[in-house]
Amino acid sequence: MSGWTATIRPPVSYTNALKKQGIADYGYADTSMADYEEDHFLPLELGGAPRDPRNLWPEPHSGDQNSYSKDKVENDVKKAVCAGEATLDRAQQAMLANWTTAESVLGVG
Repeated sequence: MSGWTATIRPPVSYTNALKKQGIADYGYADTSMADYEEDHFLPLELGGAPRDPRNLWPEPHSGDQNSYSKDKVENDVKKAVCAGEATLDRAQQAMLANWTTAESVLGVG
């Protein structure tokens, strides 16, 4: 269903404090909040916990492995699950182990 993640995604008023703390915790040199997206390790589309701080991290918009490239991986993995090309459990495990290799692990993308 299109747009359903917007209804469960935590509000910025909740995620901004986590993002600010995460930028410090990760030791990022760039501390500009605008340069990061507070993202879910396990995407909402794959059953990730929306408000659990352990499932949220400040994901950079820059670099080779950034918020935009992760969004593409999330979409490809979700499509594979919906098409029956990967099980939800296997997709979740692949994303949590290392999102940068999830597509190759699952043979999708």
